[in-house]
Amino acid sequence: MNFTLKQLRYFEALAQHGHFGRAAAACSISQPALSVQIKDLEEELGSALFERGARQVRLTSFGEEFAGRVRDILRSVDELGDLARVSRDSLIGRLRIGVIPTIAPYLLPSLIRNLSRSHTGIDIHVRESLTTTLIDELNEGRIDTAIVALPVSEPSLTEVALFSENFVLVRPAAEATTPPPRREDLQEMRLLLLEEGHCFRDQALSFCNVKSALPRDGLDASTLSTLVQMVGAGIGVTLIPDMAVPVETRSADVAVSEFEPPEPSRSIGMVWRKASPLAPQLEQIAEVVRRTGEAMQEAPAALTWATRRKSPMEFR
Repeated sequence: MNFTLKQLRYFEALAQHGHFGRAAAACSISQPALSVQIKDLEEELGSALFERGARQVRLTSFGEEFAGRVRDILRSVDELGDLARVSRDSLIGRLRIGVIPTIAPYLLPSLIRNLSRSHTGIDIHVRESLTTTLIDELNEGRIDTAIVALPVSEPSLTEVALFSENFVLVRPAAEATTPPPRREDLQEMRLLLLEEGHCFRDQALSFCNVKSALPRDGLDASTLSTLVQMVGAGIGVTLIPDMAVPVETRSADVAVSEFEPPEPSRSIGMVWRKASPLAPQLEQIAEVVRRTGEAMQEAPAALTWATRRKSPMEFR
């Protein structure tokens, strides 16, 4: 067999995207060039890897098996590159980091600035997605590490807890002067939540002691921004993480209240493959994440009061 590593990367991109145009864009080549490379690879193998459709392509049964082997090869190649970076005793070059959507918009601006200062020359590539997707991509070697809510309980991954944060209740501004509801009262309220797949949804349901399977007439949104704006429109109430308050409430007519102890909270941490040669460097990155998260927890008071000038807020 005489095929190239570049062809394997093109194959992996097409298998991932299921579309020649999107795969070509991801590989920074033209679609005709990608098609030629895939056709040459199939001819070299003597078997079709994809079923071509009008709008998308699908892996053949042989292609499915081939894809698993290719992912292993590419992950090993990437780890060789990581090993070379480790030998230089510094994290210079590309860092592929995944972050879940309920953390990314609030933590990343400060984190990227801090990483750029502490690791000169670092090239940060961010991937925002749900926890399950990030874990899959981490195991497949597509990203180096991920910032998620713990635990993930994945035997192949190292988990490092970094900081914790509380959840707060967001209500319509008209309710700012009324006492916040008790946790058990939330079961009877119109509770707006993120859509299925978000770990924050499960955490909120757990705190409110509401079963996800129960029929609900609220709104399932894909972002915290949508939830807060809907609360401002008087549709219901929601929970958001403390770090999201300054960003999400500044343009919404809402009131924000803390819960009575024990307050709902989540643990934020980093995960990476146990076999990753970058583990020592990722521990350094984790320390920067920890310091960034702790600094944000010390700042909310100032940020929150700045927000209050635009929308009424209440903190107990």
